[in-house]
Amino acid sequence: MPTTETNAKKMTIIVTKGTLDWAYPPFILATTAAAMDVEVSMFFTFYGLQLLKKDLDHLQISTLGNPGMEMPLMGMHMKMPNIVSALPGVDAACSTMMKNLIKKKGVASIPDLREAAVDCEIKLIGCQMTMDLFEWSKDDMIDGIEIGGAATYMEMALNSDINLFI
Repeated sequence: MPTTETNAKKMTIIVTKGTLDWAYPPFILATTAAAMDVEVSMFFTFYGLQLLKKDLDHLQISTLGNPGMEMPLMGMHMKMPNIVSALPGVDAACSTMMKNLIKKKGVASIPDLREAAVDCEIKLIGCQMTMDLFEWSKDDMIDGIEIGGAATYMEMALNSDINLFI
C-alpha cells in the first residue's frame, strides 16, 4: 500500500504589539508563509490583541524608544530623538506621516493585510485572558477569530516547525 508523505510545514506567531509599525511584521510573515503552503496560526495577546479589533483607525506608531526610526523628509532622512516623544501630538503627527508614506509607496495597509490573512485561512486566535483583562468581548473583534489561552498556543507551537514571537 503506497504511503502519502507531505512536506506540510506549520508556523505559529505570537503577536504582542499593537502599534502601526509593529503590526506589519507578523502579518507580512504570516501571509507570505501561507502563500508558500505553510499552515499558519497567529496568537494575539496583550497589546497585539488591538490588531483584531474591528476598527483599526486607532493604530499609531510610537516614537518613544525607537532610535532606528528615520522618516524620509525633503530629500533627507530625519531621525527622531527620544525627547521629541514628550511633545503632545508627535506620535499622531508621525503616524499620519507614516500612513501617508505607506499609501504613497503602495504598501498594503494593515486592514488589507489582515483581510489577506483571513482569505489565506490563517488561524487568528485572540487571548482569552487578555480579553478578560481589558474587558473586551468577541463582539469587539473581527468575525471569524477563535478565542483561546496559553494552552491553545502551546498545543499549536509544540506541533509547529517555526515559532515566532513578535
